[in-house]
Amino acid sequence: MLVRQATERRARQLADSGLVDYKARAHGYLTFLGQLGEGFREPPRIVKADELLLEVYWKSPDLSKQRIVGLRDTLLLPTDITYHRDHLGIVQNNFPSIIRLGDGDEVIDVPHPLSANGLKEYDFDVGDSLGIEIPGRTITVDVIRVRPKDDTKPRVVGAVFVERETAQVVRMAFSFTSAAFRDKNLDDISVVLESTLVDGRFWLPSRQEIEIRRTGTVLDFPARGIIRGRWEICCYEVNTGLPMSLFAGPEIALSAPRAQLNKGFIGRILDSLPSDVRAVTDEDVRRVQEEARSLVRQKALETRRDARVSARGISDIARVNRVEGLAIGAAVARRMGRGVVATAGGRYGVDDKRGKGAVSLGWRRATGSSAEVFGFHDFREARDEPEASLARNSIAAQEFGSDYTQPFGVVGAGVRLTWAQGPSLMWHVSAGYERQRRLAVHATPAAGRYEPTIAARRQRGPRFTLSLEHPTTLGWLGFENSARGELRFASMRGEEGGGGLGSIAGDARTRVIRGSAGLNAERPLGETRLVLHTTVAIGDSREPLSAQDLVYLGGPTTGPGYESDAFVAERGASQRIELRMPVPFFAIPLGRFGRAPGQATLAPFVHAVAVDRVRRAPSGRAGVYPAIGVGLLAPFDMLRLDVARGMRDGRWTFSIDVAREFWSVL
Repeated sequence: MLVRQATERRARQLADSGLVDYKARAHGYLTFLGQLGEGFREPPRIVKADELLLEVYWKSPDLSKQRIVGLRDTLLLPTDITYHRDHLGIVQNNFPSIIRLGDGDEVIDVPHPLSANGLKEYDFDVGDSLGIEIPGRTITVDVIRVRPKDDTKPRVVGAVFVERETAQVVRMAFSFTSAAFRDKNLDDISVVLESTLVDGRFWLPSRQEIEIRRTGTVLDFPARGIIRGRWEICCYEVNTGLPMSLFAGPEIALSAPRAQLNKGFIGRILDSLPSDVRAVTDEDVRRVQEEARSLVRQKALETRRDARVSARGISDIARVNRVEGLAIGAAVARRMGRGVVATAGGRYGVDDKRGKGAVSLGWRRATGSSAEVFGFHDFREARDEPEASLARNSIAAQEFGSDYTQPFGVVGAGVRLTWAQGPSLMWHVSAGYERQRRLAVHATPAAGRYEPTIAARRQRGPRFTLSLEHPTTLGWLGFENSARGELRFASMRGEEGGGGLGSIAGDARTRVIRGSAGLNAERPLGETRLVLHTTVAIGDSREPLSAQDLVYLGGPTTGPGYESDAFVAERGASQRIELRMPVPFFAIPLGRFGRAPGQATLAPFVHAVAVDRVRRAPSGRAGVYPAIGVGLLAPFDMLRLDVARGMRDGRWTFSIDVAREFWSVL
């Protein structure tokens, strides 16, 4: 009954003689963000931000006009993105009877839930209610959840908030079924429309959010683009007698040439952006959006059947290291519906003349939880934290013989379970049986020479791992925190000719418990940013640890001012404290991708490495090894140059690499 009343009331309001016209002002931000990383659990990063001021006009029955009277933008990463015209304005009347977005390129011809056709196409469930306090009265609002009768058709999924007394729409929060998306690269679109009571009678737009998320479809690179529009509407003047001539021309238009619209703004766009621009703040809205997105994602997992070339980073396709020389790889992922995915990938080393590969068969849910069986014949990294991006490592290895990796060979099979505990925590449990061995150096660099690989013990046995990932979230004292942790147990028996370190007998069984953790914390201090980065690792066994279970520190990330792997121990920790501050820099024109701003980031830092039960250290002793240094990030903070000096038996070191945020796709 309430749904039908709201539909009828909405139809009457569009032609209500009591509301002849109105004008208002709108202030909004249109941001384009990029998101990287497996599962997209890290918050997106702003690439481009636009700030807009609008004059908004409406006249009965359905005339709308929006004049852009202020517009400025800023570029934080190179992009040539352009927005659809309707993204530059607000939504009037909570959409007409048919919903369209992106000028019809993103969503078109989706029935509005509160329309004559919508009553036939959707199921409605009246749920919770809430009270809104205004001077002199309390307004009761009912939450009506909306689900399509047939979710294989272009339809809305979400909720409508309706005032109980008058059946007027107060808020809408919804997404769409996957069939509604005209662009095959769209992940999801979410819309939030809120209204305020004007003149005690008319519910008119007050706040709006529209978010559009896209990913690529050729390779499985963990990269996503997000368009997010946020608007605040105010200063209504009702029934002022607007002339018809005002509504001539396109609905959304510039009031003056673009170059003249950036006047009148105060400060920088980034200073005025809402502090929560990277996250949804309203809990009710977030819950409805996530529920809608989950339905869309799960439906896509259940129905999508395709095969595609797969790669998680450029180095999956080509890389260089001292074992393989140049290695060329490829992988294929096959989606078989119902969330089942099979993957197979391989890599061939030109110098070691050997193939490596992995296969898996898994099942996953839209929440991120999954189960998987796998087998592999590949390398594993002994380091707990990479010292450089794989792309940079390949160049340095090929040209200068500088290879920061510490690989050893592994052949095995097992099972892995992943459990997503909400959006902020991901648990992984794996169990398997494997054989480990030392690798030999086969490649020759253009200059210099390669260091030998670690003396990994040849051994076999079961291995169990429990790990967690905590993406960046806002924590105590205003710090943005991210963390990872791993605890593993292995019971390995040596094989003939196994080698290794210490006094381990060739066929003896060793039982190792090993834990590691990493923490990154950042906090803005005005225009300066405090950055803390911590790495800790501990191995424990009654027998001497094998080389592949030791802790390796030293290099640009875990030990600046010291040589790569200058520290090898059973216990170790690395701590960096850094300040990042903007400094003037020359602007760089990038053609259609914009212009790099005339600013760079200076990052002075102090660093310390602490080791115990050492196998190798600059002075040969356990203890703390401090260092000081400075980094420079430019342009767009994409490249980083570091200079550091180790203060205890260290040296001057220099490093240049892509910023750490981009390592996952390199």
